[in-house]
Amino acid sequence: MTSSFDAGFDIGGTQIKFGLVDRDGRLIQKGQVRSPEAMPEILAVLEETWKALKKRAPGPVRSCGFGIAGFYSVKERKILQSPNYPSLNGYPILPALRRFIDVPVRIGNDANMAAFGEYKHGAGRGARSLVLLTVGTGIGGGIILDGRLWEGEGGYAGELGHITVNPEGEPCGCGRRGCLETEASAPRMVRNYQALTGRTDITDSKEVYLLARAGDPAALASFRKLAYWLGIGIGIVITALDPEKVLIGGGVVSAGKLLLDPVAEEARRWSHPIPFAGCRIEKAALGNNAGLVGAAAWARLKAGHRG
Repeated sequence: MTSSFDAGFDIGGTQIKFGLVDRDGRLIQKGQVRSPEAMPEILAVLEETWKALKKRAPGPVRSCGFGIAGFYSVKERKILQSPNYPSLNGYPILPALRRFIDVPVRIGNDANMAAFGEYKHGAGRGARSLVLLTVGTGIGGGIILDGRLWEGEGGYAGELGHITVNPEGEPCGCGRRGCLETEASAPRMVRNYQALTGRTDITDSKEVYLLARAGDPAALASFRKLAYWLGIGIGIVITALDPEKVLIGGGVVSAGKLLLDPVAEEARRWSHPIPFAGCRIEKAALGNNAGLVGAAAWARLKAGHRG
């Protein structure tokens, strides 16, 4: 029996990651290209990439999934608001993709696709419920409940970066104040370090991590502050949803126990103790591939393919 594959695309702020995934979640091919800003150029890149993927595939490609940052309406089948691509706002992208992709196409929020990828093929395998938080330039989230991706009424569930954790906090790009994203993202950790030290030459969270690993007190304090706010957000999630697992992904998770241990401690402080006792907080497993693997798995599920 010939194996079939599914294509996954993760459309990020500057890069489009793509790949072919088999039914066991293995990446058979993968790559990335720089993403243009205007819709005609984005569609041209996607068409060229799709054709190349299909041509190089070792078997039939049965479906194609896309993870895109922003509020994707499952009813209107379009992105209502994208933080990375204003040209996507309100654009009927699904019909545009179907003009050159000749297999079933599915679209979802990028963090939702990453959560589904971890659930099917990553750190969430075997769990019936989980929450994924991706911590990087911003904070994204995805929710699996009773073995299903929870999209909500309109498709907007999982925007955990925009739960309010500090009503007196900084303004957020969403128009509100004190969102988890404003308090616990990687750029905020860098700003915290700069405020403590006066050093403006430190501009990247990886630099703060290396300093913290070397024992720098201000860097360690910056990690603790990020862990404090992230722990409050996770505590809300655990108390509200009682998930089996909370997975943490994104760039800052490379810090390992330097981040995960204090986050778990803060989450314990801010959760109700009964649901917290049944929840495990773990590092996500798929790294930067979670979005495209999840998009491919989501498309396969929705298309009903098994082979």
